Amino acid sequence: MAAVIFDLDGTLVDSAPDIQAAVNLMLAAEGKPALDLATVTSFVGNGLPKLVERVIAATGLDPARHKALTAVVLDHYNRESSAQTRPYPGVVAALQALAARGHVLGVCTNKPEAPARAILADLGLAGHFAAVVGGDRLAVTKPDPAPLWLCAQELGAAAGEITYVGDSEVDAATAVAAGLPFLLFTEGYRKSPVEALPHRAAFADFAQLPGLVG
Repeated sequence: MAAVIFDLDGTLVDSAPDIQAAVNLMLAAEGKPALDLATVTSFVGNGLPKLVERVIAATGLDPARHKALTAVVLDHYNRESSAQTRPYPGVVAALQALAARGHVLGVCTNKPEAPARAILADLGLAGHFAAVVGGDRLAVTKPDPAPLWLCAQELGAAAGEITYVGDSEVDAATAVAAGLPFLLFTEGYRKSPVEALPHRAAFADFAQLPGLVG
């Protein structure tokens, strides 16, 4: 069964404003100044614990409190995970077109699975996906390929029938580690130039995506 597996943050949805809000609520309680959107966005990609680690380093908080501060940010985020988050333009039409062509769709994200599923439900996207694997499902996260393979397994897809779609360095490295073709959405949260990331094709408009999937 031909499968298309998507990253979530910076690929299907622009979620940085809600992540920023959760981070800044934690910082306010700690007596620290807020971080701007660009800074918080630059911390996205390796999962919430890594994001909070970067926030701690940027704000001078005690690294020994990492676990507790991560829990605080997650609690704030779970309360308002989709208040400002929106799908990128053309996402819904692209998902419908891929499904109409017989592709089964999944999400593999480093975001914890509960807020990932909540966002998909709140934005009316959940019904498009037969499998969702979050960053807390396994002991490892992307760029380790294990979460991607788990998503493929839950979709019933074999290795030669999978395309991975993402926006970042982490996603590109995950596809390389899994030996899968990678389609790069260029309007997400990557830090490097497009040409620095290995990819089969790049696109800026989701209307292009169905034509790029083999």
